Amino acid sequence: MSSVRRYHPSSAGDLATMEAAATQHGWSAGNYQDSISAGHAFYCLGQQETGFAVVMPILDEAELLNIVIAAPQQGRGLGRRLLTGLMQDLKQQGCQRLFLEVRASNTPARALYQRCGFRESGLRKNYYPGQDGQREHAILMEASL
Repeated sequence: MSSVRRYHPSSAGDLATMEAAATQHGWSAGNYQDSISAGHAFYCLGQQETGFAVVMPILDEAELLNIVIAAPQQGRGLGRRLLTGLMQDLKQQGCQRLFLEVRASNTPARALYQRCGFRESGLRKNYYPGQDGQREHAILMEASL
């Protein structure tokens, strides 16, 4: 099985296309280009086409900005492998805590994060755009590394 590694993405458009096929609330190519330009850390599981994550390290903490597993690969434990692998790498770099936010309705992601040691630490009400002009809460989570 492939290992988790840091990499530099070659195409923001490819990342956005892969995410659009995997989820209905994906980042745009512009969002990915902004992350690449900002120097955020990108991790992949094997090849980028399997799954990737975007992390913003900040001194001894980091924020998980996005994690994507390709639609045909979902449900095989690859998200957990990617997340635990990047958490181990961040810890080796001296990072002590990892933060994230997740849609309240994203039950599979919330379960994954809890299995990987995250706990809920806050709520951002009406944070995400939702269906038909509605807004959705963001659950804030954090884990010690």
